[in-house]
Amino acid sequence: MEFTQALLRFFQNGGPFMYPIALVLVIGLVMVVERWIFLSLAKTSNRRAYQQVLPMLQKRNYNGVLQLARENKAAIGRIAAAGIGTMQYAKRDENIALAIEEGILEAVPRLEKRTSYLATLANIATLLGLLGTIMGLIAAFTAVANADPSEKASMLSSSISVAMNTTAFGLISAIPLLLFYSMLQNKTNEIIDSLQMAGVKYLNLLTMGRAQMAEQRAAKS
Repeated sequence: MEFTQALLRFFQNGGPFMYPIALVLVIGLVMVVERWIFLSLAKTSNRRAYQQVLPMLQKRNYNGVLQLARENKAAIGRIAAAGIGTMQYAKRDENIALAIEEGILEAVPRLEKRTSYLATLANIATLLGLLGTIMGLIAAFTAVANADPSEKASMLSSSISVAMNTTAFGLISAIPLLLFYSMLQNKTNEIIDSLQMAGVKYLNLLTMGRAQMAEQRAAKS
């Protein structure tokens, strides 16, 4: 209870700039929750799709992979489908590699979406805190200039203490947002690395499968 009251006094003493800083913090936290859920679901769905697609490619069940890609929204499936679709008409393995790379590039923006805003929001919170402190100091010095000389020291010290609240709150908001930004970046990079790894494995299996089919056709003829 005492902590809540102290926190409330801290917020009230900070002045009007505490409200936009609080708004920035709330927006950032909502964004963190949304991105974390999205990335966690994407990681799980990609892992599940990879476990299904890999055996199909090893058995050269390309129709099964295409059907899975149509039914599943996981990027892993779409990447494999892009490689299979190109393999059906492309004459060179480089074309398959480009199709898989294109599929990976299409998936990356959805993974990185809005994450970069967290760093911007952290900077905005810090700058709002500094601006609030500067405005508070200006108001404090203006008030002290017209005060009784015996009260100037106490008024100035109390005014500076209140003005520094906005800087403190700005940093309190910015630091966790930067930490969450770093965590989301690491999580995003892990998913992108897994897509690239899967793309290389898909390429190897598709090129080997096409070579084996060519050998079988040559043997029959």
